[in-house]
Amino acid sequence: MTIRKILTEPDPILKKISSPVDEVGAEEQKLMDDMLQTMYDAKGIGLAAIQIGIPKRIIVMDLSKEGKTKEPMYFVNPVIKNKNQVLSKYEEGCLSVPNQFVEVNRPSTCEVEYLDYNGEKKNLKCDNLLATCIQHEMEHLQGITILTYVSKLKRSMILKKLSKQKTNEDRVVL
Repeated sequence: MTIRKILTEPDPILKKISSPVDEVGAEEQKLMDDMLQTMYDAKGIGLAAIQIGIPKRIIVMDLSKEGKTKEPMYFVNPVIKNKNQVLSKYEEGCLSVPNQFVEVNRPSTCEVEYLDYNGEKKNLKCDNLLATCIQHEMEHLQGITILTYVSKLKRSMILKKLSKQKTNEDRVVL
């Protein structure tokens, strides 16, 4: 497994709409393994393929608590069905918008239809954090990040801060 570089705002690749996967094979499974390793390394709970620069409709997640048995989930070509009208609010972070948190209201429950790691069709009822996480990650597949949920002013302040962080990462002190 390889740890991949996670793209951060304002990288234009994050705005791309991801393409469906024709079939789940060894290449897609290797990608999901790499994504999972990358997500664990970054201390995240979800990652979409576009966040590592691959515009495919693939998501990995693991909501298990630190120190507990890992429970990875794999979603290929996910489609959300039956969103609840009742909303729940979470303060969401994002690996592509590091160290920033945004309050987002999302449907508290939903169902997701998808292909699993082996390409088998599945249907999962989601609630609470799982519902929030799957909806967050699926927005990435549409080129949407949590910065959509903030004002223009706050978005520009966050992007300015992230751009400075990128510049500083390129520095080398000898």
